[in-house]
Amino acid sequence: MATDLRPGMPVKVVNSKDLYYGFEGQVQKVVDGFVGVIFAGGNWLKHVRFRPSDLEVVEARGKKRGKK
Repeated sequence: MATDLRPGMPVKVVNSKDLYYGFEGQVQKVVDGFVGVIFAGGNWLKHVRFRPSDLEVVEARGKKRGKK
């Protein structure tokens, strides 16, 4: 799955044992088998490193999300 993840892609944390389980963020970088993800909300910004298996690509948010 590491080859599927690219900077700018929206992802969701799917590892139920992780503190950030269920959070959605944006891939910032993929280096040495790890993925750097940025989470932002309100007045905070957090950069966290994950294994690719802990993440799942989600559909981008916006006007087209949920429409066919």
